[in-house]
Amino acid sequence: MTDWAAFAGFTGLVLAVLLSLAHFSRGVPHAEGTDSDAPVAPDDADDADSDPALNTRVDTPDDSASRPTEPTDSDESAPPDTVSLASFSGDSTDASPRPESPTLAEGDVADDADPDAKAGSEPDSGRATPHGVTAAPVSAVSERSASAEDLPPHLLLANVALSQAFLGGFLGLGAWYAGVPAAALGLSVTDLPTKLAIGIGLGIALYGANRVGSTVSERFGIAPDEAVRESLTPRTTAGWVFLFAVALPLIAGFEELLFRGALVGAVAAGFDVSPWFLAAVSSAAFGAGHGAQGRLGIIVTGLLGFVLAAAFVLTESLLVVVVAHYLVNALEFAGYELFGW
Repeated sequence: MTDWAAFAGFTGLVLAVLLSLAHFSRGVPHAEGTDSDAPVAPDDADDADSDPALNTRVDTPDDSASRPTEPTDSDESAPPDTVSLASFSGDSTDASPRPESPTLAEGDVADDADPDAKAGSEPDSGRATPHGVTAAPVSAVSERSASAEDLPPHLLLANVALSQAFLGGFLGLGAWYAGVPAAALGLSVTDLPTKLAIGIGLGIALYGANRVGSTVSERFGIAPDEAVRESLTPRTTAGWVFLFAVALPLIAGFEELLFRGALVGAVAAGFDVSPWFLAAVSSAAFGAGHGAQGRLGIIVTGLLGFVLAAAFVLTESLLVVVVAHYLVNALEFAGYELFGW
């Protein structure tokens, strides 16, 4: 006798683990949101505009301990585009405030002061670099995000393949333990050529519709996030073989078994729930599981999931949707590599 409740528990556990992994792995393949890890500039730089060379800091007597000292002959060898760390030391011999106006109180020494004043200014700007701001740009990429970008595609693909294989095996074990009929999961060996042909046609049609949708969205300035696919694109022949022969079949097989076979077919058969309602619910979960592709990716993936769920309900075949799912992913990688689509 089939223990539908036990299999529902297996399915819920696998789904929760998959969605948790999808949530915690956001940003790992690519440096998304690295601005939060960027070095924080001192508070004095907050009042400066985006172009430091166009701003002049006005010093007050209270700033005398932290203000750069007057340039000396020893500073002439320093590069003009950086601020010397020694100029911010509290042990400076000359910490007196500079005049707030270019016109000195004693007009007869103004000419003598001009060369010294120009020596500490930026070339061609005539304005001093603001305190705490360097002329050289600061990298906004943290060590964490840089190391994530450096992960080779074959390691990322291997990680995805292993996790999907493990979760798929656990779900299959749950189906065996609960005694779920193969027909409820859409597993059948009858009329295989027809099902294979339907899956191929559906996969090509979905890929074409996806390309048209991406082209239209780009014309309206809504570009899909390609970072995940770029990070998984192989760089060697062996990597491409592993992608097409191992990784993508595992991904398509597991996701269709979970989102279509278990969440739609088995739950509908065991609890007398409308398969179309379950198709909508599973498609929402399918889109949420692809959150690394951004908001547009979640919407597109959810719509794709509903089409696959509808095909599963109409054909009662897991093979149809697995083949279609595999072709969509494979054509995406091949089209991007060969034609830049």
